[in-house]
Formats: sequence, structure tokens, C-alpha cells
Amino acid sequence: MDHLEIELKFFVPDFEPIRRRLQASGAVCLSPEGLEFNIRYETPDDTLIKARRLLRLRKDRDTTLTFKVPPAEEDNRFKTYRELEVKVDDFDTLDQILQALGFQRRQVYEKRRETWRMEKALLCLDTMPFGRFLEIEGPPEAITAMVRQLGLSWERRMLSNYLGMFQRLREEEKLSFTDLTFDNFKRIDIDFERYRHLFEGGNTGMT
Repeated sequence: MDHLEIELKFFVPDFEPIRRRLQASGAVCLSPEGLEFNIRYETPDDTLIKARRLLRLRKDRDTTLTFKVPPAEEDNRFKTYRELEVKVDDFDTLDQILQALGFQRRQVYEKRRETWRMEKALLCLDTMPFGRFLEIEGPPEAITAMVRQLGLSWERRMLSNYLGMFQRLREEEKLSFTDLTFDNFKRIDIDFERYRHLFEGGNTGMT
């Protein structure tokens, strides 16, 4: 099995219109909004990020270890990764194991996520410290169908991940911190509208 994660994101400052359209379409809310806490691990010489790989430990209602790598073939219409995930029982112990194996806790990031399902598509309403986003995941035909059904503009799709967006915002806003947490953004008001053009239409936001 390829374990492919295929998705798009859209910047949506207001979730209510999206929720109404999802409800009208017969979508089912799988989970109400909950906080996700993530740790990104790295080797001392940044081997993972240089190879566009991600090793992540996530804690929400469950604890999940995730490893992502680029797929053998990429479709530039979507953000696509090969994703391997396993649920574990003990967040703190696995964190210690990863560090004992030589991986460093390089970055912490948080999001608040509300999850819906519509046929083969998984739809996530994500509140990040710097803005609100809709993430649509599933087979390509299911994603494109949901884009049309929700009245979204294909040209405004985003292929960047949240850490990539944050890195560009750090550069633009000259932020000194590296952890993407709500606490770090308490006294910072970023208008993502000013930067959305850097990421839309398939742009990565990287210079």
C-alpha cells in the first residue's frame, strides 16, 4: 500500500460559511474542535528536512507517531506525501525513546482542529496561531469535487504545510521564536491576508 496523503489547503478567515455548506451537503462532523500538540524531530545535521522528510509525534485525543517522505511521483495539483502512521499509548516514553536514538526535539507546533467527512473526503477546519484554514484530504477526484461543492477557487489552493508557512512568516515579520504555539502568538497580530498570495495557486512561499 502506498499510504499516500493527498491534500489541499485554503485560507478561510470565517469557518461559519464552510460549516453551513458542509451541513447542507450532508457532511458528518467526526470530532469537535480539539487542540493538537506536535513535536518535530530532527537529526543533528538536519538530514530529515533537507530530504523533505518529517518525523512527528502528535498528541490530541490519541498519541500518533508519523513519518512523511515525498512520493515516487508527485502531482503538482496537490500536496502529496507518503505517510506512515502508528498509534501509541505513551507520548512521554516514545519522546524519550526518540531522543535516546539521537533525534532532537527541533520544533513544537500546535493547532486546533475540527474534523468532518464527506464521502471519500476528510475536511479539517484548522485554527493556527496565524490564521484559519480548511484542509481537504482524500483521492484527487474527491478533493476536486469538494472544492467545487464548497464554492472555493482552485487558483487559491495552497500546497504548503503549516510549518513552511510559519517559516516564511517568521522571515517576513522578523519573529525570533521557532515554536509555532498559541502562547508565542499571544501578543502578535499577524494579518495573513497580506501574505496569502505567497502561498496560493500552488506557490510554496519559499524564496
